[in-house]
Amino acid sequence: MEQYIVSARKYRPATFRSVIGQNSLTTTLKNAIITRHLAHAYLFCGPRGVGKTTCARIFAKTINCSNITEEGEACNQCESCVSFNENRSLNIFEMDAASNNSVDDIRELVKQVMVPPQIGRYRVYIIDEVHMLSTAAFNAFLKTLEEPPEYAIFILATTEKHKILPTIISRCQVYDFNRIQINDTVDYLKYVAQNEKIDVETEALEVMAQKADGAMRDALSIFDQIVSYCGNKITYKEVIDILNVLDYEYYLQMVDCFVRGDVVGSLMILDKIINKGFDVQSFVSGLSSHFRDLLVAQNERSISLLQVSDSIKKRYAEQAKICPPDFLYKALELSVQCELNYKTSKNKRLLVELMLIKICQIISTPEKKNNDSVGIKKIELQHTNKQTVTPSADNKGNIAAQQPTHTEQQTKTAEIKPQAANSSILNLSSILSDKKPDEKKDTQIVQNQPAIHKTDTAKDFTDEQLKEQWLRYADKVSDRAFFSKYVSETIPQKDGTNCTISVISEQQFKEFTDNRHDIERFLSQNLGNDVKLFINKTEIEHNKVISPDNILKDMIARNESMQELVDRMNLKINY
Repeated sequence: MEQYIVSARKYRPATFRSVIGQNSLTTTLKNAIITRHLAHAYLFCGPRGVGKTTCARIFAKTINCSNITEEGEACNQCESCVSFNENRSLNIFEMDAASNNSVDDIRELVKQVMVPPQIGRYRVYIIDEVHMLSTAAFNAFLKTLEEPPEYAIFILATTEKHKILPTIISRCQVYDFNRIQINDTVDYLKYVAQNEKIDVETEALEVMAQKADGAMRDALSIFDQIVSYCGNKITYKEVIDILNVLDYEYYLQMVDCFVRGDVVGSLMILDKIINKGFDVQSFVSGLSSHFRDLLVAQNERSISLLQVSDSIKKRYAEQAKICPPDFLYKALELSVQCELNYKTSKNKRLLVELMLIKICQIISTPEKKNNDSVGIKKIELQHTNKQTVTPSADNKGNIAAQQPTHTEQQTKTAEIKPQAANSSILNLSSILSDKKPDEKKDTQIVQNQPAIHKTDTAKDFTDEQLKEQWLRYADKVSDRAFFSKYVSETIPQKDGTNCTISVISEQQFKEFTDNRHDIERFLSQNLGNDVKLFINKTEIEHNKVISPDNILKDMIARNESMQELVDRMNLKINY
């Protein structure tokens, strides 16, 4: 029976041309080999599984090849290439710095450097995970790394460049390897699947590539895992079940519920996700990424940034058309805030459910409420504008219109002014005539109108009633300790049918601003009126710190006998 070899080893690149996703680096290395501009030390940095050690081996093999091709590749036929392919080359020495990180290990390496190559031009020393070397080992390696023999070349590989001493980095040519793009990973997995005669859906390969997070070795390991379960036919459904990945369908359905304002539907989808064993925090993070993808999909130029298949891009573009940008901005802000508060929350599911409810209300509740309130005001004003003035007769039988006095005019003007949101007052003439408020003609007509008494069916409330409902709201949000404390310690001031509060910190201002709509809705329902909340931020005047010397001087100034007491008892201030 043939021995099984994992795909990460079986399909490991053997030439620069077969390295995936590092074209600029491989081209630079090939040109250096062709022109014989070889440095004595290289430092390969980058995430795991992107080809650092692989490129180091290919580079070591190629520089010792006696028949290098015009493209800068090894011939795989000379004695040096054959010995390398059979793992018996004496010109290439590999050391794992994770397990050989002491000063003695480096001293042993330095002794081997003194031995010249028997076959080929160079002896190459590949030190993997070089950041694991101790400080003493680094210092012992400095002199040799700076001035090695002409036949010695060092290649250092690391995933944590910041842990390496600057004196080491300054002696090397640094090559930064990038994460492999999803499209490149999918193409290589297709190549592997064809060689292994495995039928796999493209969407399934995209899920594997996303799970690998830019590491080709991880992608091949995931591929082997899926093949062990599915056999020679791999489907998208099986992959998301095995890898426990949230399907993008969940997010598409969730956003549809948000746009419709379907709170119950969104909560049911969340319950389904939890029952399937998915991590709630991963769901929130994925929802934030989905909102970002929808923002990107709203523009034809930026939709190419989505690293998904064309069919999924089409789905994103269709949903992006029904989502206003303002909705996506606010929804993204709420989801990110929920993700930040997730770890500190005691009731994590309630936190996520509250986020879903708020997102559902972005489109349905606030805009509808504002439109309805403006419409009611316009209807009331149009109704009062149709009222007629009953003329009165003077002693001579002439009919004359009753002209209001200056004081009456002021009273009537105050009666017909509607309450304005956001601390601004609507101009009555602009509402009645749908013209700009600075038109003098319309303003004059309004001033000459007789008294208009607005019919207000909403019941007024007192300061005590406002305070009572305010404290009830504090009890309602008692599960959020800090915000509940802010509410209970704040005293609202009644201003007509509205209320005003003063805060003294940025945190309080942010908390009340984020929950303003919720507070207004609660007060309006319980006070029987359309209550608006206004937030003022004030600064605290801090008391000046008084030193003990100044305190004593003040006491002596108030009582002269105090100085005599201090002198007689030889008192001194203890700091």
